Amino acid sequence: MVARPKVLVLRTAGTNCDKETAFAFEALGAEAELLHINVLIENKKKLFDFQILVIPGGFSYGDDIAAGKILANELKYKLSDELKKFIQGRRLILGICNGFQVLVKAGILPGNNEFKQEVTLALNDSGRFEDRWVYLKNQKSNSKNQKCVWAKDLPEIIYLPVAHGEGKFIVQDKSVLNRLMENGQIVLQYCNEEGKLTGYPYNPNGSELNIAGICDETGRIFGLMPHPERHFQDTQNPKWMRQKKKENITDGALILRNGVEYAKKNL
Repeated sequence: MVARPKVLVLRTAGTNCDKETAFAFEALGAEAELLHINVLIENKKKLFDFQILVIPGGFSYGDDIAAGKILANELKYKLSDELKKFIQGRRLILGICNGFQVLVKAGILPGNNEFKQEVTLALNDSGRFEDRWVYLKNQKSNSKNQKCVWAKDLPEIIYLPVAHGEGKFIVQDKSVLNRLMENGQIVLQYCNEEGKLTGYPYNPNGSELNIAGICDETGRIFGLMPHPERHFQDTQNPKWMRQKKKENITDGALILRNGVEYAKKNL
């Protein structure tokens, strides 16, 4: 057990949501450190100083080749042994937007021992950058197997902002999609105000099954396209004056707090 979990917020050229992410974790009782990928590659053992690894949003390396691909390759080919030990140590990983793109293209999500890529996040069907707030349905109520640490006790419908040009979730084949459903790895899906899964603009990118976020089989590794750190304070919500919440905490803060609390109790 740790009183104040240590969070590594990984950054590189083009990352632009690192400071907001670190601020949110600090406010929730963690100790966050911003660290450039080159520093981690030079001192690989430093990864084990942390209980939580976060890959934040932005446009790493300008999203050259494809969104998140270069950073994904750095993790896969320069840090794979350390990352596998980190995961085996029951530590947590969170990928937000560009970070989600990195996790799937590195093969860390949906999760397999070889870090083989099985899903991707492709260009939005709209052919443009989608920057707005979306409704998301938490699938825990529909899946008894869903055990995502980060989604514990989330409301059935939450509200978070998206900002991406390549967020369309696509699987390699139907067997991968079936595995995600059977294992309860689908965590969040785009929906309308009533929680119904529907098309554009509620699904901003055309993702299969409206998928907005998935976890690995353990529930400790979570990737999502929406930005929880951008709905960390009430006043960040454009509807904040019109909404009444049972709990005095935002949807984004709930997600991040779940990670911090898990680390406090289990790591």
